[in-house]
Amino acid sequence: MRIIALIVLLTPSAVAADPSFAPVPGPVADHVYAGGWEHFVGGGLSVLDCNADARPDLLLAGGEKPTQLMVNRGGMDFTPQPLPATGGALTSVTGVYPIDLDADGTLDLFVMRAGPNVALRGLGGCRFELATEALGLPDGGDSWTTAFTAWWAPGAMRPTLAVGNYVDRADPVGPFGACDANAIMTPNTEGWMTRVLTPGHCPLSMLAAQDARGELTLRLSNDRHYYVHDGAEQLWDIAEGRFLGPQDDYDPPMLWGMGIAARDLNRDGRDEVMLTSMGDQNLRLARKGGYVDAPFEMGTTAHRPHTGTDGRPSTGWHAQFGDVNNDGQADLFIAKGNVDQMPGMAMEDPNSLLMQQADGRFVETSVAAGVAGTARSRGAALVDLDNDGRLDLVVINRRAGAELYRNVTSETGNWLGVTLRQDGGNARAVGARVRVEGADWSEEQGVTIGGGHAGGVAGPLHFGLGTVTAVKITVTWPDGTRTRHAPEGINRQVRLQR
Repeated sequence: MRIIALIVLLTPSAVAADPSFAPVPGPVADHVYAGGWEHFVGGGLSVLDCNADARPDLLLAGGEKPTQLMVNRGGMDFTPQPLPATGGALTSVTGVYPIDLDADGTLDLFVMRAGPNVALRGLGGCRFELATEALGLPDGGDSWTTAFTAWWAPGAMRPTLAVGNYVDRADPVGPFGACDANAIMTPNTEGWMTRVLTPGHCPLSMLAAQDARGELTLRLSNDRHYYVHDGAEQLWDIAEGRFLGPQDDYDPPMLWGMGIAARDLNRDGRDEVMLTSMGDQNLRLARKGGYVDAPFEMGTTAHRPHTGTDGRPSTGWHAQFGDVNNDGQADLFIAKGNVDQMPGMAMEDPNSLLMQQADGRFVETSVAAGVAGTARSRGAALVDLDNDGRLDLVVINRRAGAELYRNVTSETGNWLGVTLRQDGGNARAVGARVRVEGADWSEEQGVTIGGGHAGGVAGPLHFGLGTVTAVKITVTWPDGTRTRHAPEGINRQVRLQR
């Protein structure tokens, strides 16, 4: 329980604000992620500002239905806008990640599909064009892509991409034991060169970020349902180009991995990692050089429905840390729902909103907060959509309408949003870490692409400050250079240009 004691020592004065959300009707809530077996998984949601108006816009994967761009008009009002596609609407999409593929400073889209993947080049004004071939990006053929992450090698203008593929649909003995190979795509003068990454154990999420050793590492969260045996969660050392194993004191868990979320919960500069699963949600606490499982008393397992009478195990999908009431402590949202009709798992499986307490434990509050939806949830996002300093919530559901909630929590604490910019291809400083410090309190976050379940947020890092009223910011840029900043004022967005 040592981590809990550390959190107590570094927590700002308490802000007693119980979370509260209000549902918002409209076109977002009308969106449905649907489809057959190939869309039991996926259903990602991504967030980006595609027209530079400081209002986050939404991308909602549709499966067999069209994937939709929802342009934020302000006041939680969203307008659907079509995305370009060959032969009509953009379908067969499992998820989307915003990323600057061509180093022009404008976010593009990497679109994961059951079938050839697609690159959409951002043109500004929330306009996109098909650019897979023009960018020289391998489309993966008929692979069933379910995971994605990216990073920039030192000095590179364009990113290295990791693509995770699920079951090999062409394997005549599948699906069990038929997990497809994954791919590492390295930029070259003509586009990207593909390296096959095996063994593949059916990843449903990938994240390139610093591990407990402080090294940039590719984490793969794999679905035990299909790898059957001889598989586990994987860590691939990016610099050395190899999987970690017993020689590295890495003891990987075996689980039905769905999503990944990372956050430094005890202010030691190392991210804890949440791995969602069927059954227990596995929070891995970072220790020097490795990980240990969080104790049950921390309250993060979210292993069974917390409402109703269905006592079967839960199925977790997207997970995201975020300070919902701005009290200076990261909370945790987990989207939950049955794969389809799996009889051993709960059918009435409410989503979880776990609020971190002053002693470091997490308490389930989704019912009181109004976000305990029981549809088959998949992707989600905690993000400030109306620029009021409070994190709102969007959830995509399989074969049911999406959910859009405005955060109406009263008497929340102070906050700060931090955006980084630098010259070069990695303009958004992916790989940087930002530490915000106040009196007797600090918090650190990393800038990453990947994780979640089939989608993520490209936007400011949100810091809840509690009662802290003055802060200093230390940025460790991707090349290791550190800069220090003392912004004037809080409760606002800060942009730091290197």
